[in-house]
Amino acid sequence: MSSTQLEKSFCSEKVCDLTPFLVMEVLEKAHRMEREGISVIHMEVGEPDFDTPNAVIEAAERAMRSGQTHYTHSMGLLELREAIAGHYHAQYGVEVSPERIVVTQGTSPAMMLTFAALLEDNDEVIISDPHYACYPNFIRFAGGKPVKVRVFEEDGFQYRPEVIAERIGPRTKGILINSPSNPTGNLLSEKRMRAIAELEPYVVSDEIYHGLVYGGDTEHSILEFTDRAFVFNGFSKLYAMTGWRLGYVIAPPEFVRGLQVMSQNFFISANAPTQWAGIAALQETAQDVERMRSVYDERRQFMIKRLKEIGFGITVEPTGAFYVLANATALNPEKAADSLALAYDILDKAHIGVTPGIDFGEGAQGYIRFSYANSLENLAEGMNRLEQYVNNHLRK
Repeated sequence: MSSTQLEKSFCSEKVCDLTPFLVMEVLEKAHRMEREGISVIHMEVGEPDFDTPNAVIEAAERAMRSGQTHYTHSMGLLELREAIAGHYHAQYGVEVSPERIVVTQGTSPAMMLTFAALLEDNDEVIISDPHYACYPNFIRFAGGKPVKVRVFEEDGFQYRPEVIAERIGPRTKGILINSPSNPTGNLLSEKRMRAIAELEPYVVSDEIYHGLVYGGDTEHSILEFTDRAFVFNGFSKLYAMTGWRLGYVIAPPEFVRGLQVMSQNFFISANAPTQWAGIAALQETAQDVERMRSVYDERRQFMIKRLKEIGFGITVEPTGAFYVLANATALNPEKAADSLALAYDILDKAHIGVTPGIDFGEGAQGYIRFSYANSLENLAEGMNRLEQYVNNHLRK
């Protein structure tokens, strides 16, 4: 049995059709190496290295000590939904009713609920290629079919709306966008977002990296352009709360009751103290967020500079999230053609964890994703190791 297969004798066809999340496969091998005493520099996983802001921790502690440890409303605390609505009004100038917001245990459950509500069997969702690795699995698990549209390095990996329009068919129910993007770190322009919003299908917008934008660029919510949209967002990335598992979906009114009933049945409610902590994140952490964002920007500029010096291709510099999707084909087209083998070779020989481009679709084969959610000191050591690896094993 290969690492990309599940044993069909012991699970349902729906589960066996899932593909592994390769960044986690790399991370788990890196952890095994660390247990053997090997020093690994982590640039594979997209997880903030900062501690959660104190105001968030204190809010959770107050909630627990005051008895706020019981089930909440299945859609989430009204106070949190009101705070989320206030955030979207202040940030984007859009009016969002708290009754359109369903709070979930992280953004991934929000995706699962949304695609279950939106899709009948064999309905289609257009996604970019490359794309976040798990999108196709969410869509297929809900009975849908991902339809991939290539995006290109020379465009900064932005959609071309006219190409999306060509792929829309009678079964197309949604167009999935992600800006700032994982894995590319690039943003969709306002013009392109507006053009996508004018197409007929619902727009499904993953906005989890909002707030992590640099270099004068500005992120836009799809809700600025249409109400026929689902928005995923959460607290993991911007507020360094990955382990808290708190997210939400903003949905068109006609879908909210279905999302609520699924939440009642499958999750009951999100964690109560974590929801109170989420209110503090939205209302009390502006200085913490700006400090983290500034540090990320410093790391971003350092990593882009070093990757270019080493010989990786970066046509349009990323200005969002904490990723750089770098083209390795200029260094060695033959080895770069199998990005998974290349990522494991870098881990084995240079002791650097990186993510293979193939995790994000065929459109990223030949690329490696680097995360700068690590200290500048560690990134500097990682880039030095990478340069030595390239000179010894990769450069032709």
